[in-house]
Amino acid sequence: MTSISTGKRRSQRERSAETSAKLLEATIDLLHDRGLARTSTPEIARKAGVSRGALTHHFAGREAIISAAVAHMLDKSTQGLHRFAEEFVTEGGSSDEIVDYIWQMMSDRLFYVTMEYLPEARHNPDFKADLIPTVRDFHAGLDAIWTALAARTGAEPDHVRTVMNATMCLMRGMIAQTVLRNDPPYFAEMLAFWKQQVRQQFPMEPAARLRTAAAR
Repeated sequence: MTSISTGKRRSQRERSAETSAKLLEATIDLLHDRGLARTSTPEIARKAGVSRGALTHHFAGREAIISAAVAHMLDKSTQGLHRFAEEFVTEGGSSDEIVDYIWQMMSDRLFYVTMEYLPEARHNPDFKADLIPTVRDFHAGLDAIWTALAARTGAEPDHVRTVMNATMCLMRGMIAQTVLRNDPPYFAEMLAFWKQQVRQQFPMEPAARLRTAAAR
């Protein structure tokens, strides 16, 4: 007796998208766990559980898949930034929550992977050119969060960007330091200090306080 499958058969496009996603995630895993120098196309294919032929079908070579994987990672982070900004606008929040969110986002593999590909971008013009639009979109996502804060506090956009850039520079430096310093209390103290500085940059105006109270 022939059994009839009730599951929907995936299309070729869906199977191709799934393979591509596996390859991109495997590349990010390897960049984080082993570093750029030890990330090869055979290792990427092995970790993704696909053949080398499948990899070359989707990506022209090592540089192409690394560039696409970084874009994939930053795109996911950008989407998260926009969701956070939308929630901040509708539900409210404090600058402390923004600092916490960015620290968590950056320290959860994002900047460790960034430290792997930045040196390559510095010396490889084509690789750098591929990444610039993606990085620009990522910073637009960051800007959306800080703009939401500015809208609630009446701050000037240029001032918001200065605070944003200073925060990102601090985060990058702190995460780079974690490579050789495993000292959570040290970093928690610095985050607490920076939250206090950011808080002082965005004092709630009376009208903004009234709107926030009315929304609760």
